[in-house]
Amino acid sequence: MAYKSIMTVLTGTETLEATLASATELARRNDAHLEVLSLGIDRTQAGYYYAGAAIVLQQEMLDRAEEDARNLDAKVQARLGREDIRWSSEAAIAQLGGLNGLVAVRARFNDLVVLPKPFGEGRGQEDEAVVEAALFEGGTPVLVVPDNGLGDNFAHRVVVAWNQSDESLRAVRAALPLLKRAEKVDIAVVEPARHGPERSDPGGPLSQMLARHGVRAEVSVLAKTLPKISDVLLRHVRDQDADMLVMGAYGHSRFREAILGGATRAMLEQASVPVLMAH
Repeated sequence: MAYKSIMTVLTGTETLEATLASATELARRNDAHLEVLSLGIDRTQAGYYYAGAAIVLQQEMLDRAEEDARNLDAKVQARLGREDIRWSSEAAIAQLGGLNGLVAVRARFNDLVVLPKPFGEGRGQEDEAVVEAALFEGGTPVLVVPDNGLGDNFAHRVVVAWNQSDESLRAVRAALPLLKRAEKVDIAVVEPARHGPERSDPGGPLSQMLARHGVRAEVSVLAKTLPKISDVLLRHVRDQDADMLVMGAYGHSRFREAILGGATRAMLEQASVPVLMAH
């Protein structure tokens, strides 16, 4: 198994270079096609009535979104025109409320979506919405890269956050092309359930499954010595000198179509290494 179709979505120039460089490198390593979607965001409110002169403002916002999308796409084409990979690019505009469907319908036909961190300086609601759309509605694994990109030793030393959930197992399966090339894989289990199916051997069945794929994996059982599980995992990533984290993505709230859960959000806000997630 390998990633043969990789996608990235750009909503601004701040993260363009790091995100494109990361997606391009992954496409090259996997001999994959890279698809780039450059989005201009129309920030007018859908369904809201603008009376009188405000209609002019509405058109101006639409024109600005179109210009942003075209400018982004031009930068993408100039950047990828110098690369030796197969690629395609598209410019589109969307309101915040319409991002989910636009991104999801494209993400679902790709093996992996590479995106910048959705939280931090210069990030907007659209960045979180894109991650949510790809994960929850598109059903596609997402690799979130920090502002410095993949790093020199990407996926050489990998930590897998394991809690026996369906989401974490899907993330592991999605990460197999990377795990099979890793020098070391550490399965991190925080406070394993006393009465769970793996109570006598936390992480053992997963380690066995990975071994059959040729992945050398070790298991670390961690005590919850910090207030949040995300804090324990992030400290373990640092202790292992890991350069990638694999974890399940969790969504909460029935009032929105999807929203990143507290643990997922905390990991994405604080992680300094690429995070591969699946839902």
